Amino acid sequence: MSTAGPLKSVDYEVFGRVQGVCFRMYTEGEAKKIGVVGWVKNTSQGTVTGQVQGPEEKVESMKSWLSKIGSPSSRIDRTNFSNEKTISKLEYSNFSIRY
Repeated sequence: MSTAGPLKSVDYEVFGRVQGVCFRMYTEGEAKKIGVVGWVKNTSQGTVTGQVQGPEEKVESMKSWLSKIGSPSSRIDRTNFSNEKTISKLEYSNFSIRY
């Protein structure tokens, strides 16, 4: 993976109607399309949480997707981003769904 700019890592939690609407599958697909790594999983509180890592501009596009787009039948009320930091190397080799 060629890294033009600094690598970023950010944790996220998406609130709204995000379970039972293929949200994780679409998130995985979008992450692979954009070219970021990390993971996504459902929580027992009915939200979706995870982490995204990659070049800064790609992480920004993924954040935008997680805040505004999501899967076709999802409804995103809000997305919280936390622990945003610059990292020296990626901690994951791909983007995966966790159970």
